Amino acid sequence: MRLALLTTLTMTAFAANSVLNRAALAGGHIDAVSFGVIRLLAGAAALALVVLVMRGRLRFGGVGRVLGVASLLIYLYGFSTAYTDLDAGLGALILFGMVQITMFAGGILAGEATPPRRWIGAALAFGGLVWLLWPGGGAEISLRHGLLMMLAGIGWGLYSLAGRQSRDALMGTAANFVLAAPIGLAIGLALPGAVEVSSMTGWGIALAVLSGAVTSGLCYALWYALLPQIASSVAAVAQLTVPVIAMAGGAVLLGEALTGQFVVAAGLVLGGVAVSVTGRRG
Repeated sequence: MRLALLTTLTMTAFAANSVLNRAALAGGHIDAVSFGVIRLLAGAAALALVVLVMRGRLRFGGVGRVLGVASLLIYLYGFSTAYTDLDAGLGALILFGMVQITMFAGGILAGEATPPRRWIGAALAFGGLVWLLWPGGGAEISLRHGLLMMLAGIGWGLYSLAGRQSRDALMGTAANFVLAAPIGLAIGLALPGAVEVSSMTGWGIALAVLSGAVTSGLCYALWYALLPQIASSVAAVAQLTVPVIAMAGGAVLLGEALTGQFVVAAGLVLGGVAVSVTGRRG
């Protein structure tokens, strides 16, 4: 029960990142790349401070460190850049579809047992997302931005797989963020016209800092602590709840409308997750 509650808390934090991002960008308070850069720097600063207070020093070595840093950067910048010209719903489908493929493949390669029940649940949950988020027939799809979102999904899947090797979740996450921060800052500044200082407001910066320090940095550390305790395929399926939670959060906090279709699709997603994670352990 404790593991289920902590996993639910983590998925809610991931969804909160989406809500914070939408609140900042949709209101014109900040541009997408600047949000990503500040998010990364704030996460690094918060995690470094917590580790220094609790452990006295930072350690940057460890199993999977290169993969953790590289995949974190691929996810953050693939995500931010893709959403400059990609439908939100389709972007979420591509992202979480690639997360599923990457993490299921990682579990298979690692020799994890993946019972039929888990495949069926994953298919049901992802089918619910497809029905909920698929754009209308008139939507135009940018191949370049679609590929960037695919990279983001692979990046997040690899980041989660790397977390299964972490022996110290807090230290490992802090090291990932601190090492990624200067590289991420350089990438953000190098992208032509990406960082728009004139478009930043205090509110946009505050939302990016909150996203980086709390719902990214600290909650990614919690995710790293949980990952060794659950199968890769279970972790993958659980993340399909994130878009549903984000849409519900958008309705409550941003006044976004919910439809009957959302209710039914949410039931399919949650039902699929339940099918995947209940029953005999595989």
